Amino acid sequence: MNSNEPDNLRAEYDFDFSKADRGKYYKQYVEHSNVVVLESDVAARFPNAAAVNAALRAMLEFTQQASTLTTGPGDTAERSPR
Repeated sequence: MNSNEPDNLRAEYDFDFSKADRGKYYKQYVEHSNVVVLESDVAARFPNAAAVNAALRAMLEFTQQASTLTTGPGDTAERSPR
């Protein structure tokens, strides 16, 4: 937008950012978000966030099942290597 053009915003959208609280919700945002940046080769394999979450959940379920196979149900003691 050129500074010579008229301001076409409605009055309710005309906000003075100099009066805003900087970082007002920053701490809350950081505590309740977990952003992970995927490397490009990994991101290319997934069409969206739902696909990434589905793959991670499947991996978690697999590791849980695999650990049950190696330790046995209810067995919390570590076994010695074979």
